[in-house]
Amino acid sequence: MAQVEDSEILLKFADERTRSEAFNLLLRKYQQKIYWHIRRLVIDHDDADDIAQDVFIKVWKSLGNFRNNSQLYTWLYRIATNECLTFLNKKKHQNNIPLDEVAYDLADSLAEGSYFNGDRAQMKLQQALLTLPEKQRLVFNMKYFDDLKYEEISEILGTSVGGLKASFHFAVKKIEDYLTSND
Repeated sequence: MAQVEDSEILLKFADERTRSEAFNLLLRKYQQKIYWHIRRLVIDHDDADDIAQDVFIKVWKSLGNFRNNSQLYTWLYRIATNECLTFLNKKKHQNNIPLDEVAYDLADSLAEGSYFNGDRAQMKLQQALLTLPEKQRLVFNMKYFDDLKYEEISEILGTSVGGLKASFHFAVKKIEDYLTSND
């Protein structure tokens, strides 16, 4: 099946009779990308699954108000990113622990997770990512794994392109340092 254009999805969603079809097209096009974006941030499959579901519920409720000021996928990523940050902050406050320690909890769940099927190198990369500050991890994930352009990330995070390039550079350096010192 050929990839459907976002404009077609939006047109179909605007019509009450084809709204469900449009949403199914949107899910087919973006559900997996959004899930993996979330999964790389929260690590745990069950948490990622729950958050993805919440994201698409919000999308269903809000898509009629989408103003086309941005691309549809950057809007989806922004919603997903905000949901992840809300989840991580809630987790931090529930457990009354600093965000650094949330990263240790995530690393533990990564090591124990039955859904992680990566090799040793992939595990080390994920552990290195968890040592990064939140913004650097977000930028690295979006640039490296999602292959987004700096301009797109800027739109999602509301940050300058220059700041994003610096964050990515620092993230790469910290990951390299982590990987070389944890052989």
